[in-house]
Amino acid sequence: MDGKPRLLDQVREQIRLKHYSIRTEYVYCEWVKRFIRFHSYRHPEEMGAAEVEAFLSDLAVRKNVSASTQNQALAALLFLYKQVLQLDLPWLGEVVRAKKPSRLPVVLSLAEVQQILAQLDGEIALAANLLYGSGMRLMEVMRLRVKDVDFMRGEILIRDGKGMKDRVTVLPRCLVEPLKTHLTLVKARHNAELKEGRGDVYLPFALERKYPNGPWSWAWQYVFPAAGLSVDPRSGRARRHHLDEKRVQRAFKAAIKRTGIVKLATPHTLRHSFATHLLESGQDIRTVQELLGHADVKTTMIYTHVLNRGGLAVLSPLDRA
Repeated sequence: MDGKPRLLDQVREQIRLKHYSIRTEYVYCEWVKRFIRFHSYRHPEEMGAAEVEAFLSDLAVRKNVSASTQNQALAALLFLYKQVLQLDLPWLGEVVRAKKPSRLPVVLSLAEVQQILAQLDGEIALAANLLYGSGMRLMEVMRLRVKDVDFMRGEILIRDGKGMKDRVTVLPRCLVEPLKTHLTLVKARHNAELKEGRGDVYLPFALERKYPNGPWSWAWQYVFPAAGLSVDPRSGRARRHHLDEKRVQRAFKAAIKRTGIVKLATPHTLRHSFATHLLESGQDIRTVQELLGHADVKTTMIYTHVLNRGGLAVLSPLDRA
């Protein structure tokens, strides 16, 4: 029992050394705790392929989790053994990864997107419009910094996106003025906080040491800051974080309900719709791939399947009758 906190501290240390996000840190630690608890608090060094397989099987059979959740658990355990315990894994090949089902993404029509966006207001509406207008992921919008919005070039620079990659995407022209108005209000609040001796934000990758005044600068502020202060779980400092993504998710769900649309859509569906609608308008698939930040064009190709109408564009014989 005494070794459990020390082991989790080692996991956290390795995650921070590799600059993984706070979310990954939390999720990996939770999986490690569940794995140890499942095997009656045995130390992971005493276990191997059989115990990992038993844990993953229990998740699939008894807990009925999805393939992606099962693979997430496996990734956390492999990180534990490889990076933290630094053990050779001759049994790695024996661990069976769950096969993800091949599913087409849910896509909204242009009319449906307009109906949903019309139900939103304020900063939530602006964030949702950016999701659809730029193809960004929800957390990319939430973590967006003022310095990464280029009004002159009409583009948004996304830093450290999925896979720790930077990319550039489009800033919709119709959002330029609303975004400028929004930032004027954010800046006024930021200036007021500076006068009170606050106004600092989190900087990634030890940039706070490189730029001592960076956390207080306007350039590093979040485009969508939270309404109140919160405690940084790593540093313990009280500062203003970005807008809670759950607010966007709840507002989006309520908006869909009001429109009567029956599709199982989430804010991420706006990203799928962005890609599909670009391809429908004749945009080159390689361009769409770059805007979405896909490493492989095969990932982007899934949207070409969504473009098909009525079973691979076949005219039903009933329509000929």
